[in-house]
Amino acid sequence: MKKAVISLFMVLGFLFICNAQTGKVYDNLTMTSKILKGERKYAVYLPPDYETSQRSYPVMYLLHGATDDHTGWVQFGEVLRITDEAIRNGSATSMVIIMPDADTGRMGYFNAGDWKYEDFFFEEFMPHVERKYRIKSEKRYRAVAGLSMGGGGSFMYALHRPELFSSACPLSAYVGPLTMKELEERMAWYKEEYTQEELKDYFENHNAIKLIESMPVDKVKSVRWYIDCGDDDFLFEGNSLVHIAMKKKEILHEYRVREGSHSWTYWRESLPKVLEFVSQAFHQY
Repeated sequence: MKKAVISLFMVLGFLFICNAQTGKVYDNLTMTSKILKGERKYAVYLPPDYETSQRSYPVMYLLHGATDDHTGWVQFGEVLRITDEAIRNGSATSMVIIMPDADTGRMGYFNAGDWKYEDFFFEEFMPHVERKYRIKSEKRYRAVAGLSMGGGGSFMYALHRPELFSSACPLSAYVGPLTMKELEERMAWYKEEYTQEELKDYFENHNAIKLIESMPVDKVKSVRWYIDCGDDDFLFEGNSLVHIAMKKKEILHEYRVREGSHSWTYWRESLPKVLEFVSQAFHQY
């Protein structure tokens, strides 16, 4: 009888330990936006020790691609399993991961016309989640990453606001329109009408290559860069051109080209490296 009780306690203890080593994802959270005039959804990953500690955590903003929403990284990217494993094996530090929802029917993460998503992100969304969760609100402890359209968001947010992010990890990124013609076609597809001056201004402020070439180089260098794109990805050219632009400016960055295409298989394999890369900045090895 005594042995049975001991065995039961051992099993319960083992189950408790296993449960304690699992993070949590909440994927149906909302906040009210005055800028976007409505409710905006988001998801959050909380590390395994979040509920048992009182400390604050570094944060990574993880952006989805076009046709997805804030649940993309949860459902298809397996962010819970991959991040738990990275924390467990010591390749990543415990962190909070915030996954916002950008309206894929409009201009995504950027400002365009009356769609002021970038303003919403910095003026409302980031302050909201960094108050709600125990997040360290300093550049050193903040990173941004994303895939495809979200990779473009990662580029733009870190280039527009380099004082806010220690690391940026664009994956298979849309680096912005490579030509004015491409931008005009994109705006026409969205049925948006702009003057040539407005289009030119948008082009110069939403093209990663143009920004890298025109910005003070020390600001670009203040961010650690991890750029990753598959060799069969249709966005490979743009990412290669960003790599070349950074090389010319002597901006240190990690540039990875692996076998693969524009797919969740590729991005799931990228995520552990991203977690390790941003953790190095959080620790400042």
